[in-house]
Amino acid sequence: MIKEGERAILIDERGRKYLVKAERRQLHTDFGVLDLAELIGAEPGARIRSHVGREFVVLSPRVVDYLQKMRRMPQIMLPKDAAQIVAYTGVGPGDSVVDAGAGSGALAIFLGNLVRPNGRVVSYEVREDFAKVAEENIALAGLSDVVKVKRKDIYEGIDERDVDLVTLDLPQPERALAYVDGALKPGGHLAVFSPCIEHIQRLYVELQKYRFTNHRTIECLVREFEVKPGATRPSTRMIAHTGYLTFVRKI
Repeated sequence: MIKEGERAILIDERGRKYLVKAERRQLHTDFGVLDLAELIGAEPGARIRSHVGREFVVLSPRVVDYLQKMRRMPQIMLPKDAAQIVAYTGVGPGDSVVDAGAGSGALAIFLGNLVRPNGRVVSYEVREDFAKVAEENIALAGLSDVVKVKRKDIYEGIDERDVDLVTLDLPQPERALAYVDGALKPGGHLAVFSPCIEHIQRLYVELQKYRFTNHRTIECLVREFEVKPGATRPSTRMIAHTGYLTFVRKI
């Protein structure tokens, strides 16, 4: 049951999604006006109608809903890339993660949802405007007790020790490698997101100076399919290159 003040997802007849709060106010949409007070006490799966009779399905939000609807400042890491980090590092409940930079907080939220309740994510961010938005998004997702934004330049050091995973989405990740080496526990993983080949080349030169093994760089491309009776085919549009992911493990 949805309580007053809790978040809910509304999905209209087209599949459009709205992230709202169960409260005593109205929501104006192009499908009519909704009374959000009707959400109070509603069960997931219930239907409510706008003042013109259009139907909306009520659901409880999941982390994917927060990631889709959260406020964005810089470009966020997309689920296709975040999922590769999970696949190649095995990050999970109870793990300790250092993330840099926080940006809008998308990757920190994605990882925080996986390591809770006993794990932690510390996300480094040097820009105050980005850090503030990231904290708002983390609170929206209900992960403030797991994910913390640290206003510090990771090029100047990492405070945490015995970390299971470090993720770097930075212009010059090679500058942080000495601190990453000191922060990771033996067997811990480093994942680096790089938009260009030149970044990877610089990174690999510096990686040779540290105790890392299992070097691997991948690119993840995702293509959806259009499914229609008698006309199922690959979509003409796809999520192609966003960046390269490099994975290494400390020994």
